[in-house]
Amino acid sequence: MSQDLGEYLVQSGALSEAQLREARSMERSGLTLQEALLRQGRVDEATLFRALAKLHGMPFVDLTKGRIAAEILERVPADVARDQGLLPLMEKQGKLVVAVDDPLKSIVADQLQFLLGGEVVCALAAPSALRQATAQYYGDAGGTSVAQVMGGDAEASDDAPIVRLVSRMFADALEDRASDIHIEPSQAGVRIRFRVDGMLREVAEHPVHLASSLLSRLKIMAKMDIAEKRKPQDGRIGVQIQGRDLDVRVSVLPTGHGETMVMRILDRSANLIPLSELGFDESDETWFRRILDRPNGIVLVTGPTGSGKTTTLYAALRELNRQDVKIITAEDPVEYRIPGINQVQVHGKVGLSFARILKAMLRCAPNVILVGETRDLETAETAIQASLTGHLVFTTLHTNDAASALTRLADLGIPPFLVSASVQAVLAQRLVRRLCPECKQSYEPEAEELRVLGLQPQEGLRLHRPRGCRACEGSGYRGRVALYERLEMDNPLRELCFRGAPLEELREHALSTGALSPLLRDGARKALAGTTSVQEVLRVTRASHHHSNEGAA
Repeated sequence: MSQDLGEYLVQSGALSEAQLREARSMERSGLTLQEALLRQGRVDEATLFRALAKLHGMPFVDLTKGRIAAEILERVPADVARDQGLLPLMEKQGKLVVAVDDPLKSIVADQLQFLLGGEVVCALAAPSALRQATAQYYGDAGGTSVAQVMGGDAEASDDAPIVRLVSRMFADALEDRASDIHIEPSQAGVRIRFRVDGMLREVAEHPVHLASSLLSRLKIMAKMDIAEKRKPQDGRIGVQIQGRDLDVRVSVLPTGHGETMVMRILDRSANLIPLSELGFDESDETWFRRILDRPNGIVLVTGPTGSGKTTTLYAALRELNRQDVKIITAEDPVEYRIPGINQVQVHGKVGLSFARILKAMLRCAPNVILVGETRDLETAETAIQASLTGHLVFTTLHTNDAASALTRLADLGIPPFLVSASVQAVLAQRLVRRLCPECKQSYEPEAEELRVLGLQPQEGLRLHRPRGCRACEGSGYRGRVALYERLEMDNPLRELCFRGAPLEELREHALSTGALSPLLRDGARKALAGTTSVQEVLRVTRASHHHSNEGAA
């Protein structure tokens, strides 16, 4: 193209042969012909880009003349205009005309067609004029402008409808106490679902033509590639809604009907729960505080994803966070910042794995260490070494119950004698929905219900069930509470562990000596207290290894 451009400028009399040769010699130093010509100062920018437009069969636009209508500007969000270097100009025969500063940017038109759901054509403008006009119409990137709405200002009403839709969605999610937002396209439309108290509920169904612009908007906010639609992508968005800082983790997955997106919401301004409010029974809390007083050893917290393990661990760290205690954590990601604790973010790309951070930590002489997750042998080995050399180590494992955490470590490749020497206690947990205090109903339970909970039928025992009112939006539940199973290592159990006894034997022994207080026992206590319902307790205890006859006599 560059050869044609030079020849065209000579033919049109804007440049002499000698000047073109001079520009060509500058081209060898790595400049493009356009840059060389502009640097020479023989051709002004407008003439040069007018010629380029002609060669590419594009219209040229002089942005110094005329004004752009507000309703045209509204059609393209400000940050898209800035990021992509374009400016909407006018509507012509049902098509939106946008100015770009490079003929090869016509690919942007394709992306915009997706984003705006209408046809887009490009016109060429001189780059400096385009920059000035973008700043004039959309405000400077440094100043306040509509583009910063998604940085967090609440004045989204000035911006494009899709931006308002996104702001509204986050605000609704916050109001409904949602932990994640699911955006799922189908042939019929785009379904928006919130997960509230661990249960998914549908909140909106948008028309199908909004799918691509909604996803593109969120992808721009999460700094993802909006052109990539075939690969999974991850990103994060920081938004401020109603004065609260939200950290949103975003995952996109391609499906048959387009991309589906899941956004996990972390409310950084929400207060971390102190140990006393975790929902521990009085005896469990006394037990856990006693474990926290140990000078060294490993404390494992287990349960599936989203069972509140992080909340429990943060509560423990806050309890231990005193002037004379040095605490270091390795987390992926660091969910909440706690003053006085040294928190390190795992970074796989630069080789900062859990194991590597852990090794570096030990040189800093901490008293307490938290390893976000033990997934591999190297991390487990380092954590165990640390626990045997005088550190108190907290970590999480994905296992179903407390006893299987011991065998899980052996499965990772840790010798049984090390497991038996290092593990102090295991806490397994599940989240159940808390009955709404406004409308829960008390009733006399059937003998079968009590038997399933492991309780003996007795006069005057009452349980509670959900009813549904305005406070809980008809679900009968509001908020969640954890059920805990605790296992403390005693000498006979260490001996069994040392011998590499099978899981069943470990569990049977721990139950018989009282070293293990099973999940179902805590469930039965919370059902009797009216905190939760039998259905909720069974929903989570059936999922783990417990059999109803193992219960809480």
